[in-house]
Amino acid sequence: MNAAIGILGAGAWGTALAVAVSRAGHDVVLWGRDAAAIAALRRTRENASLLPGVVLPETVEPVSAIAAAALPVMIAAVPTQALAGVLARLEPTAPAGLALIAAAKGIEQGSGRFVSEIIADVLPSARPAILSGPSFAADVGRGLPTAVTLAAGDEAFAAELAALIGSAGFRIYHSADMRGVEIGGAAKNVLAIAAGIVAGAGLGESARAATVTRGFAEMRRFAAALGARPETLMGLSGLGDLMLSAASAQSRNFAFGQALGRGEPLGEAGHGKLAEGAFTAPALVAKAATRGVEMPLSATVAAILDGRMQVREAIATLTERPQRAET
Repeated sequence: MNAAIGILGAGAWGTALAVAVSRAGHDVVLWGRDAAAIAALRRTRENASLLPGVVLPETVEPVSAIAAAALPVMIAAVPTQALAGVLARLEPTAPAGLALIAAAKGIEQGSGRFVSEIIADVLPSARPAILSGPSFAADVGRGLPTAVTLAAGDEAFAAELAALIGSAGFRIYHSADMRGVEIGGAAKNVLAIAAGIVAGAGLGESARAATVTRGFAEMRRFAAALGARPETLMGLSGLGDLMLSAASAQSRNFAFGQALGRGEPLGEAGHGKLAEGAFTAPALVAKAATRGVEMPLSATVAAILDGRMQVREAIATLTERPQRAET
C-alpha cells in the first residue's frame, strides 16, 4: 500500500530512513529545521556531509516547513534532547490520531523522560511507537540488510506499522514492549562509550568484551526493575544494538569514548558529532538509583563526563571492585 509518510529530522538517520521508507513503496516528506540545508538537499539530492553517496529518490521531498510533513504516519528522527521542542512545533498541525514512530534513542536530561513519555506529554492524542535496533545510517541508506524492532503498546498496531515501512532489506520485527525497546536503545549508548574508553586506553579486546558483557548485565537489571520483558533485552533492540554500538568506530558513542580513552579533552572528544550517550548517562544513572539498581559501569561513564573522575582513575576503580558472583 502506497502512503505518504512524514519524517522529522534531515540528519544522517532521518535521511537514511527516508530512503528506506521510499524503498518500501511510499512517498516521503522529509523535514529539516535548516532551510539552507534543505534547499541544498532539494537541489543535489544528496546529504553529502552526513550521508555521502546516498541519493534521495524522487519520491522523497525535503521541506523546511514542519506543517508540510504533518501526515497521519510520521517518524521522528531527531535527537532525544531536541524531541520535545520539535514535537511542540508540530503540535498545531499534527493530525488527529497521528501514528508517531520515534527513532530516537535516549533519556531526556532533567526530566528523565523516555521518548514515549515525551510524546505522551507533548502530543497526548498521538499513538506512539518506538523504532530501535542495530542499524548504522550508512548501512540503511545504502540498502544493506538491516533488522530492527518496532514496538507499540498494542502489538497489532506495532505489526501494522512494521509491515507498512519495512522491506526486504529493512526487516522490522514487532513488539508490544515499548519500555524494553527504549531501555535497550538508551543504555547501549552509555555502554558503547564505556567500551570505547577501554579500546582507546589500549586495554585490549578481552577487557572490551568484559565491559560489554558486564554492561549488558546492568542493562538487564535496569530493564527488569522497570518491568521490561527479558526477551526484549536479548533481542535486536537490546543485545543486538549493544553488540554493534560497542564494537565499531562507526558508532558515534564508541568513537567518543575511544577519544576519551586516548586522553582527548572532553570538549573535543566528540569531533563535532553528537554522542547521545553523553546526555543519557546521568539520566540513566539517576533513574537506576531511584529503583535501587546498581550500574557501576554506567555510573563511571557519568562521573567521567561530569568531570568527577579521570579515565585512569575510573579504570582503577572498576578493576579494584570486590570480587563477587556473576549475576
